[in-house]
This record gives sequence, structure tokens and C-alpha cells, in this order.
Amino acid sequence: MSDSAASVLQVALPVPLPRLFDYRAPDGVAAPDDVGRRVRVPFGPRELVGVVAAVGPPAPDAPDLRPVVERLDASPLLHGELLESLRWLARYTHAPLGEVLATALPAALRRGEPLPDTHAWAWRLTADGRAALPGLRAGSRPRRLAGLLETAPRDEHALDALLDGWRAAARSLQQRGLAERFAVPASAISPAPRPGPTPEPEQQAAIDAVRAADGFAPMLLDGVTGSGKTEVYLHAIADCLARGRQALVLVPEIGLTPQLLGRFRARLGVPVHATHSGLGDAERARVWAAAWRGEARVVVGTRSAVFTPLPDAGLIVVDEEHDASYKQQDGIRYHARDFALVRGRALGIPVLLGSATPSLETLQNATAGRYGYLRMSRRAGAARPPEVRVTDVRKRPLEAGLSQPMLDAIRTELDAGGQVLVFRNRRGYAPVLLCHDCGWSAQCPRCGGAGQGRPMTVHAQGRRLQCHHCGHRRPAPPACPDCASLALQPQGVGTERIEEVLAARFPDVPVLRIDRGSTRRRDAMETLLGDLGERPGILVGTQMLAKGHDLAQLGLVCVVGIDEGLYSADFRSHEKLAQLLVQVAGRAGRAQRPGRVLLQTHHPDHPLLATLIEGGYHAFAAEALALREAAGFPPFAHLALLRAESKHAGPPLAFLQAARQALEAGAQAARAPDLEISGPMPAPMARRAGMHRAQLLLSSPARRELHATLHATLPRVYALPEARRVRWSLDVDPVDLY
Repeated sequence: MSDSAASVLQVALPVPLPRLFDYRAPDGVAAPDDVGRRVRVPFGPRELVGVVAAVGPPAPDAPDLRPVVERLDASPLLHGELLESLRWLARYTHAPLGEVLATALPAALRRGEPLPDTHAWAWRLTADGRAALPGLRAGSRPRRLAGLLETAPRDEHALDALLDGWRAAARSLQQRGLAERFAVPASAISPAPRPGPTPEPEQQAAIDAVRAADGFAPMLLDGVTGSGKTEVYLHAIADCLARGRQALVLVPEIGLTPQLLGRFRARLGVPVHATHSGLGDAERARVWAAAWRGEARVVVGTRSAVFTPLPDAGLIVVDEEHDASYKQQDGIRYHARDFALVRGRALGIPVLLGSATPSLETLQNATAGRYGYLRMSRRAGAARPPEVRVTDVRKRPLEAGLSQPMLDAIRTELDAGGQVLVFRNRRGYAPVLLCHDCGWSAQCPRCGGAGQGRPMTVHAQGRRLQCHHCGHRRPAPPACPDCASLALQPQGVGTERIEEVLAARFPDVPVLRIDRGSTRRRDAMETLLGDLGERPGILVGTQMLAKGHDLAQLGLVCVVGIDEGLYSADFRSHEKLAQLLVQVAGRAGRAQRPGRVLLQTHHPDHPLLATLIEGGYHAFAAEALALREAAGFPPFAHLALLRAESKHAGPPLAFLQAARQALEAGAQAARAPDLEISGPMPAPMARRAGMHRAQLLLSSPARRELHATLHATLPRVYALPEARRVRWSLDVDPVDLY
């Protein structure tokens, strides 16, 4: 086909339809290098931004095509490995290519904005700022920032390493005309690298293994908490940079990013770029563009950073690879860890998966020889594993869920100059508001099932109710709506209530709460931890604090309220609980201070606790894998979950019943006799945010059979009349069945 014969652009648009849309090239000629460019096209009465997926001649019987409004890029934005990997992701998730490509682009580029400039930014004092410097309040952040800028302008990467929370101070100075932001060439930023500690033998063995990798090499770095996995990452990245290559590092939570960035920037001697949902659209697009141009040599980010372009790729690191936050739970339901492996194979580079509690899927792949297996069984330096003790609280009085032995242990640790982490994986003041006289409880009117709502969580010391499933809020009633009694009482405990009780019990030390409610602002967690410093104090937190934070003075971890996870119906619940307990226990005793862990429970004889304490995580994992194999659950089976929801209960079940018939026929056509289909059935949470929900589960011991069936069936599912009356989605490899 000659270029002149190609006049049709086949465009992938961000709409939930599994097809491409044909448009006439704006100048009448479509060139092969149009593939991967963004274009603006008419779509019904509006205009959309899409990506050209293919070019070709018009079909002989094609109707008159509407022309593309404009090409938005001078050259393809998506091309080479990244475009082909995204095509693979669309096939694997059975999602429309247009939605997958849109997911891979930052929001600013999805809207059609031009690829941004990628210069760096720096700050300097104005003439007014120099004059006003002596009058700024001593010790305040604006004064400290102005002191840093007095000698010379500073780039933003340097300020990240020099002063916590400097951005708010910079905005304050800028608003008063005392400081200004200005552009500098990105190449002008090259912080001097600092030497790190000498690697321990196990660390050195892991570093050597990564360095020796040739081409695609998936590796599990299985190291106990405190064993120094980050040091291995740093050496591997430094080696990657020495070879002139780029490195991508994925982390599960925004809260981990500032601490990790500080270490990386201090050690690597190159700018380290961050990308996560806490940044504005313009900044995320700028990091993406810098990586696309090959200027960003090290990128650290959360889940969506897996879509970062890597023209000079050398290494991908997935920290805390077991974490469920790597799975996207709406839209395109991809798993960032798994897609990182796909990209690593396509790029021919090592992929390093790090965790102290590897997922059972990853652990099975490593023990079976499909991944390299790097073990680090000892804590780095002089740190020793914490002492773990289970406290039986049956028949014991509790104050906000805390037993007297736990309160005594907190006092002892504080008196010794240490810090304490009180872990409760439930935010809010209390899980339920209950009438003590008639039994009424505050239920969410939009969530639940079987005629009953889900309890609303009590916040703000009992003044506000919020549903943690749909976000519905309302003030707490002054009296019981059923019996008019004033005996409304919060039941159970959350982080807010524990914080209140501990602040009253220990007024001589700071008590800081770290959960989603207290860390909404940018850099909030970094600021809170920075304010605590190395003083004696108490941290009250959820699982946000269980992931990768180094707290040198933390000597005691108190785990409150683990009993809910011991008897969950979710087949992954024990794995999640074991990972959480090991990770949070690993925060204690990471430096010179010895660590202790108190686990408080009403079920001290539960076999999960006994296995974890006596044999550790790997003993638990061996038992759990045997049970998974016997039950036919992942990693010994492959799942797909078809979900449907509607404002009424009938349409989701009707759609899923029709889909089941199509899937059964598709399984026969795909010759998939071992495929099992369960349902349709109401979802475990049958109503959420006012929508009735149902689901259909597919399971097969062979991945190929599952995907062949879905490939053969989904066109028929899209065409079902019932599909137009529901909102439905397909989740391949679901991490939960809810």
C-alpha cells in the first residue's frame, strides 16, 4: 500500500466501545507515522481527543467520512514498545483500546494540551525579599527558606532535600512578592551524590545478581523488614545510570514517595522525578514529557507511573510488590506490577520485585523458578527482629480498645525516650452509632443489602456520620430517630477515638494521627513525621504507616483490633492480614533501639497467629499455598469477574444470566471444558451508592482457555439488549471478589 493510497485514520477514542473509528485525514493523506499521534475529531455533537491506531485506504463501500479536526502532535506521542505494550494490555483486560490509551496518558494530554516544556524550576529572593529577610519570624519555614535562598537561587529538587514543607513557605513568600519562581535548564540540576553504607553480604549478593542480569530478568527481592531492600534498589539504579539508562521505580502509596525521593536524590547524583495523584495535572504531564524525551533518568511514582515512556529503559523496580493498591479498581482494571513485568519483557530489561511479604502469586513464581529468587533474611546493621507478644484481652476491660497491659507498655516506652506506633486499621471515631435503648444504628441509605444498609462510620467525635463505601455524609442526629432516646453511643473504636484517649492519657508527649483523613493535604504525612522528629511520642495510624517508613526511634508497635480479619469470607483475607501484621511489626526496632510488638486479640489461639509468630511469613505462605491449590484459587487458577449494576435489582441479574449463556457457548467454541462459571449472584455488598450490584465469576486452571472464551464471547455480550440497561465491567485477575 502506497502512502498516497492511505487516506483513512483509524482512531482509538476514550469511549466504552471495543472498536476503532474511521476519519478522513485532514489533508487527504494518512502517513504511517500518524500512528500514535493524538488527533481531535468530531464525535456526535462534540469533539474528542483520540490516538491514531492504524491508517489505511477507505473501504470500497464506506460512507463519506468526517475529517479529523486537527493533528495535535508533530510526531507520534505513543510509539514503539509503549504502544505495543498498551495494545497487549487492551487484549489482556479485554478493554477498548481507546480507553486503555487514554488511561496511559496524563490528564492534560488526554484533554489535547500540547506536550509541555520540561525545563526545571528554581526559586530566588526578590529585592523586596532581601530587604524583608531580617523581619521574618525566626524559626518559621518562610524564614528558613529565605535563608536558604539568600546565598543563591535553589532548584526545587535541592529544596526537597533541604527543607520539609518548603512549597507552602515558597507560596507564602511569592504571594508577598518576596520570592519568585523561574525556569532553568533541566541539565543544570545535578546534585552531588553522597556515598552510602557498605552493603552487607546478603545485600551485595542481590546487587551482584541484578547487575549480572542480561535482558529480561524478573527477580523477587524477598527481604525481611529492615534488611535494606532500598539499598539494593539504589545500587541497581546507580549501575543502570552508569550504563546511560533510565530507571522506573513504583511505590504503592503517595506517603512513601517523599521519604524515598529524599534518599534517592541524596545518593544518585541526578534529578529524581516524582509522579503521583498528589501532583497537579501540569506537573504530571511535565514528568511524562521529560521521560518521553529521555531527560528524566529516574522516575518514582505510584500505580499509573507504570505507563511512563522509557526510550532508554534499563531497570524497573516494584517496591512492596504485594500491595493491593497496585491494582486499579475502576476503569481499566490493570495491575501495575503485572504490567511492569510485561513492559520489562518487551524492553528486555530486569524487573525487580521487592517485598518482605511477597504475594502468594509472586512467591509461587519464584519458588517454581520462573523468577529469580533473592533472599535477605537478616536486618541490616545492628538492628534485630522485634520481640512479638500476643495479649489475650478476653474478659479484660478496654479503654478505647486498649488494654491496661498495652497502656502500661506505652508508658514504659515513652519514659525510655522512645516512640510508639498504635496501629488500628479503621479510620474515624467509631464504626457504628448505636441507640443504647432500642438498638437503632445509623445506616447508609445508599449501601447494603437484604433490606438493610451498611453502618455509617462516626467522625468528628460523634458529630458527623460518613459511609466509607460511597462517601455519603450527614450530621449525627441529636436523638434516636426511632425512639427519641438521647442514649446514642459510638460503638467500637477508630483512629480518631484512640487519638483522643491517648492524648488525654499522655499529655506530656505529642500524639499524631496518620490516616486518610489527616493526610489529605500535599506533603501532610511528611510534615507530621517531620514535626515529631526523634522526640518521644505516639503515632496512631492505619495501614498507611505499615508501608516502608523508617522511624529510627520507634521501639514499640501496638496492634489493636485484628480480630475482624481472622474470619473474613474473602479467600485472600488471611494473606492480607498476615502481610499487614508482618509489615506493621517491621516498623519497630529498625535502628539501634530494640523493638517490641504487642498483638491484642480475643483469639490468641488462632492458627494464623500461631503460624506467623512461630514460623514467620514464609511458614504461613507455605500453608496458604497448599490450601489455595486444594481449593482451586489463584495462583493455581485464573479468574475473571463480570460485574453489573443498576438502580434496580432486576437488570443486573438479567444481563448476567444472558451473559452466562453467551459464555457457555463461547467456552464450547474455544474448547475450554475446564472453565467454571459461578452465578449470576448478588455481590457481597449487594447495594452500593444507590446501585444494585451482581456478579458472575469465571475460573479456569488454564489462562489460555479463560482468555479464549472471553475473546470469543465479549462481542456478543456487548450486543446483548440487556447490556444497555446496566453498567457492567470485566475484571481479569481480580484481587478481591467484592
